[in-house]
Amino acid sequence: MKTTLKLITVFFVTLLLSCGGKEEKKKEPISYGRKEAPVKVETPKSDAIPPSKRVDLSNKGVGPITSVSFDAEINQEMATEGEEIFKKMCTACHRPNKKFIGPPPTGIFERRSPEWVMNMILDPEGMVKNDPLAKELLMEFNGSPMANQNLTEKEARSVLEYFRTL
Repeated sequence: MKTTLKLITVFFVTLLLSCGGKEEKKKEPISYGRKEAPVKVETPKSDAIPPSKRVDLSNKGVGPITSVSFDAEINQEMATEGEEIFKKMCTACHRPNKKFIGPPPTGIFERRSPEWVMNMILDPEGMVKNDPLAKELLMEFNGSPMANQNLTEKEARSVLEYFRTL
């Protein structure tokens, strides 16, 4: 008898707990009228030109390099050294004349200042964090950040001299 009473009590407690506490969600009324089509508002893109093609020669970037000057003549010894460094350290992501993982360096000085390029070579992490153009380039190239190759300023300057020959 006690077992039956306990079972009935458990049954009623379970029944009471399972029935209470539910809130019904309000349903939207059914409408048979015609709905207005959503209006697409297109925000005009301020820059139709991708960052890799955009010309910005006034931006010197963020980093230790504030001034770079080129001689009228290309220093062949320095350019050869820069080519060796480029082939050894950069060709995993860059091709001289075509887009690969990163942008091609051919004609870079028609689009970027030498200071910007050197700062990007020497401190790509700092540039991506602090330079708006570097951030845009990162997005254009599928979020593939440039690896810091830990080049010295002399090595980076040699790479710039090599870029002048392309």
